[in-house]
Amino acid sequence: MEPSKADNAAALIGFFILCFAIAGLGSWVTSTSVDTWYAALNKPSFNPPNWAFAPVWTVIYAMMAIAGWLVWRKSGLKPLFLDPGYYGLQLVLNFGWSATFFGAHAIGPALVIINVLLLVVAFTTRDFYEVDKRAGLLFTPYLGWVTFATILNVQIWKLN
Repeated sequence: MEPSKADNAAALIGFFILCFAIAGLGSWVTSTSVDTWYAALNKPSFNPPNWAFAPVWTVIYAMMAIAGWLVWRKSGLKPLFLDPGYYGLQLVLNFGWSATFFGAHAIGPALVIINVLLLVVAFTTRDFYEVDKRAGLLFTPYLGWVTFATILNVQIWKLN
């Protein structure tokens, strides 16, 4: 049975709330260190300026929300959170990386988390393509950004 327009709208809003709640928590943790601890780290030449992260992540979180919603419309919540739950897991890992890297200032453990996040985002992207190609396409920039962030995390770990 096709979801009603009201259910579709409520679900889309719910996915935006979920994704931007994770974004807000990550931003809160990150903001405590950007101008202090992070500013003092040695970083590679390809490190983006601090102002670039917020707009990139805003677009990515919006795309994550829409992708999740598209998959929900076709398959329901079970493949997103329960079977095998890559979508939910990547949200947890996404925040976990911010809390570990920026909150705990633990570059090495954050590197472990971001590598797991990269794998989970890759699995999510693959699974989303199978359910709805648009959802897979919407997740692809996230996969690219987490790949870049992983390389950046490796270089920061090496330099510090």
